Amino acid sequence: MQSVDTLEKDSFNHADETIERELEFTSFYRWHHWIRVFSIIILTVTGFYLSVPFIIPAVNAEPTNFLNAEFRGVHEIFGFVMISMFIGKTYYFFFSVKDKIEINSFKDVLSLKNWLSQIGYYLLLSKHPKLSGAYNVIQLLAYLVFYIAITGLILTGLILYVHSFHLGIGGMLYDIMREFEVMLGGLAAVRELHHLLMWGVIFFVVGHVYMVVFNAVHGKEGTVDSIFSGYRWKRKH
Repeated sequence: MQSVDTLEKDSFNHADETIERELEFTSFYRWHHWIRVFSIIILTVTGFYLSVPFIIPAVNAEPTNFLNAEFRGVHEIFGFVMISMFIGKTYYFFFSVKDKIEINSFKDVLSLKNWLSQIGYYLLLSKHPKLSGAYNVIQLLAYLVFYIAITGLILTGLILYVHSFHLGIGGMLYDIMREFEVMLGGLAAVRELHHLLMWGVIFFVVGHVYMVVFNAVHGKEGTVDSIFSGYRWKRKH
């Protein structure tokens, strides 16, 4: 069996260029990504139900139909899963040696040439610019907005959570979250903001999937494969 170091150096010649397989995403990154994807799907479905119940349990004289409570419970469980993913991703973003390629993306932000080249690439007018990190400038901006939205969802979600559970974590966070609730204009405003931020995440996911497919088709570097295997193909002229 080949080692990871050997795999990272795999290459073959094609026409006048050499194509090398490079490690793009670590195993932590890939696991984190798919856990987050699954969590977002569950949170979206259960969130829509809590907002507008689309399943009505059969009428029963006994107090056994707690469908809304079950959806809320699942929603809150995966909410905490997202919080743990957010904390882990933030830590690795700043402190992981293997994932430092992400933070290096900020080096391109102040380059006007890089911005213009990236826009030209998406308009099929120019080649993809050389990147300092994992993301191009437009991707980086989109991810920053995404994580701001996730931060807002976590905050508003915890405010709503403390009104459902008054013991344990809910009890510990109650006074703090109540302060944020007042700052945001009350519980109704918090719930509305929570819904709006979730729509922002949904739009981000749609755009993200579209751009991944675009890059996979136009760039032909195994962009989609890399989030499964961790590797993508780089052309070396």
